[in-house]
Amino acid sequence: MSSIFTKIVYGEIPCHKAAETEKHLAFLDINPLAKGHLLAIPKKELDYLFDLEDEEYKDLMLFAKRVAVALKQVVPCARIGVAVVGLEVPHAHVHLVPINGVYDIDFSKPKLQFSNEEFEALAKEINCVFTQDS
Repeated sequence: MSSIFTKIVYGEIPCHKAAETEKHLAFLDINPLAKGHLLAIPKKELDYLFDLEDEEYKDLMLFAKRVAVALKQVVPCARIGVAVVGLEVPHAHVHLVPINGVYDIDFSKPKLQFSNEEFEALAKEINCVFTQDS
């Protein structure tokens, strides 16, 4: 059975795409810890990040780095925090979260709410920076 992220990759479930390449996709988390909280995923479905082949792992992390650079230009913050939890969806993914302090990336915190229009505008802005820097 396909993961929810695979369904997003194939367009079966909508998302707010912030960046995309042939092998990777980054989209806004619908239950974000912070404005701009993204998920970077390989389009190929693999359950666990460390099951990726070395080259696939390296490519995902380089993609996440490019996305993080674009995200930091759009969302003012001290850093882009990186988290790999790996339990919530059986598809390798990396959380990229704009942070100003260590506790900003606490997944037990209440999630923020944004309108569809706010998500769309933010994804478009990140995508513009991402594609400019390509």
